[in-house]
Amino acid sequence: MKGDVLPKQTALFWLWLSVIVVVADQLTKWFVVTQFELYEVMQLGPYLELTRLHNTGAAFSLLAQAGGWQRWFFVGLAGTISVAIVWWLYTLPARGYPWLAIGLAIILGGAIGNGIDRLTLGHVVDFLHFHWQQAYFPAFNVADIAITSGAIMLVIDALMHTRRTKAPPG
Repeated sequence: MKGDVLPKQTALFWLWLSVIVVVADQLTKWFVVTQFELYEVMQLGPYLELTRLHNTGAAFSLLAQAGGWQRWFFVGLAGTISVAIVWWLYTLPARGYPWLAIGLAIILGGAIGNGIDRLTLGHVVDFLHFHWQQAYFPAFNVADIAITSGAIMLVIDALMHTRRTKAPPG
């Protein structure tokens, strides 16, 4: 028909990655919660343990002892970030920015995964715990891996974009 306009194609296409991250995150947490007691440890190798931990704070247990208000702060933060990312993906063209779109989509999945925990449990379930001899690193989960990987992808995209815009014409 004359005058018909095709719907705008946006990077919202990548939201399927967000769904995969949320499902993988929630399934792994469900497994850990149903199979492990709190603080129970299973050694998976010389540097990695599977252990059930509850984190009421943010990364590195930041604000974990804040008295409870941080739960709603982090739920609100995850919700705000999620809305902002969905809007960003909506305004981003469907083609031309795959690193940015994928990075945003997996950050979104991670934010939603940890947000679900905070909303329903009051804490985030962490279970992957690396250590070197007696030095233990903060425990993490699939959502944390997605958020970190997505952030790295955003940095890579920014570096690639800077190179593209500074490249001489020709």
